[in-house]
Amino acid sequence: MPSESVGDARFYARSGPYSLAQIAAAAGSAVSRGDCMMTGVAPLQVAGPTDVSFLDNRRYVSALAATNAGAVIVHPDMANRVPASAIPIVTKATYEGWARVMALFHPEIPPNPGIHPTAFVAPDAIVDSTAEIGAFSQIEEGAQIGPRCRIGAYASIGKAVILGADCRIGTHASISHALLGMRVCLHPGARVGQEGFSFARTKAGYLTIPQLGRVVIEDDVEIGANSTIDRGSVQDTVIGAGSRLDNLVQIGHNVRLGRCCVIVAQVGISGSTILEDFVQVGGQAAMAGHLHIGQGAQIGAQAGVISDVPPKAILLGSPAQSRHEFFRQVATLKRLVRRPGNPPAIKGIDT
Repeated sequence: MPSESVGDARFYARSGPYSLAQIAAAAGSAVSRGDCMMTGVAPLQVAGPTDVSFLDNRRYVSALAATNAGAVIVHPDMANRVPASAIPIVTKATYEGWARVMALFHPEIPPNPGIHPTAFVAPDAIVDSTAEIGAFSQIEEGAQIGPRCRIGAYASIGKAVILGADCRIGTHASISHALLGMRVCLHPGARVGQEGFSFARTKAGYLTIPQLGRVVIEDDVEIGANSTIDRGSVQDTVIGAGSRLDNLVQIGHNVRLGRCCVIVAQVGISGSTILEDFVQVGGQAAMAGHLHIGQGAQIGAQAGVISDVPPKAILLGSPAQSRHEFFRQVATLKRLVRRPGNPPAIKGIDT
């Protein structure tokens, strides 16, 4: 049987071993003792003496006490809980440190430069010599593929689309009417640049309104599998730098996301809605069109947003309302259900 250790070598690049000093530097920390070599990363429960692990959640303190890891990335508050057999790597940003150490041991696989024989590349398309163009992919007229880009099998890059350096386009993804910055990642099946959902009602039926805008995706954006981003109607749809979109997200035409927004799976954002910087939206939430969501707002899972949201607001429920109001209503409903004379609760359901 193949190894079940973290980072199966059949799928993930490996590097190392690294000294504790190198690992601590990657984590933004320093070590006070020892400089032994570490060979990999692993969770607390399965880590061995040459593995680096981490603790970010106090619920796993018992696993920390029992771990066999050689080194553990921890917050200063937990440094004294690390067993004597492990060396603490102390940092206030434990999750960031863990991410950087994982990337040290398992770096991104670089592109394999070249164009696969089955790929179609239009004669006037510009493909950098360091880019990788996968099997059966298509690069249409006037498209530009930047340095070290990787285009997956069966992906489609439409006419005049521009990809900046170090972009990764997953298998079966498609891009049209779009300009992408650097280090943009589209996971498999993502769709960018298709027509928005826009039509006029007439006596004879519905009349499709031409969509004449673009999609502009800024640097360091990641877009999950099977997510869709419609191009603008007369303005551009914009995804701000550093934003993260989960799988199965729908972004309507003319939507503008600010920097570092986080949009979780199955969220739908209707046309012309604006999200300022650092907005977070929980799974299956929905937003009506033409709204303005203030900077740093947090919208809970399955919330239905039908009006503008002020900066740093925390909303829950459908229709969405403040967290305080939402929980007050829940508590009131529970009290009403438990009043004497009300029908007994159905067995197996906690009221």
